[in-house]
Amino acid sequence: MNNAFPSNPFGGSGFGAGPGGPASAIFDAMDQLRKTFEQRPSGGSRMAKGDVRTAVLSLLTEKPMHGYQIINEIADRSGGSWKPSAGSVYPTLQLLADEGLIEAEEQNGRKTYSLTEAGRAVASEHTETPAPWESQSKGEGSHDNPRYSALPKAGVDLAAAAAAVGRSGSTEQVQQAVEILDDARRRLYSILAQD
Repeated sequence: MNNAFPSNPFGGSGFGAGPGGPASAIFDAMDQLRKTFEQRPSGGSRMAKGDVRTAVLSLLTEKPMHGYQIINEIADRSGGSWKPSAGSVYPTLQLLADEGLIEAEEQNGRKTYSLTEAGRAVASEHTETPAPWESQSKGEGSHDNPRYSALPKAGVDLAAAAAAVGRSGSTEQVQQAVEILDDARRRLYSILAQD
């Protein structure tokens, strides 16, 4: 049988932790599960530099913000599917300032950015197109899509429960857990086999 877990991965003495030991099998399986769900159909959460620029201009039309607010606002509005790094936002802010589209005012040791008149004119050119985070938060890759929210959580919770049985369970309990996991695997594949 082709299982993610060996037939008796934990032995009778509990959850061993050395390389290649029983603990590494469950951690490898959990890591593989996590990586499976991290894959996004749109190629990931990286956006083009122009998208960061457009997002910054769009947000600053609403109110002045500092860089950290901009990063978090984009993440919130995209449902968590796009969180630009400081390494992409702060250089974009500097470039926009160099172009005269935004200005910075220091308050409480933190720079708050706002649009200049020229910046408002440029931002208004993009009002017809959806904001970059909207394309990240809709459709197949949506944060609300069970493929990227409920299903991965259920899988990780299941793996955590298997790890708990492995740490604390007897040989018989571990074997029962293996049988339950085997049955769950078969039942999941049967879902895909349905018309």
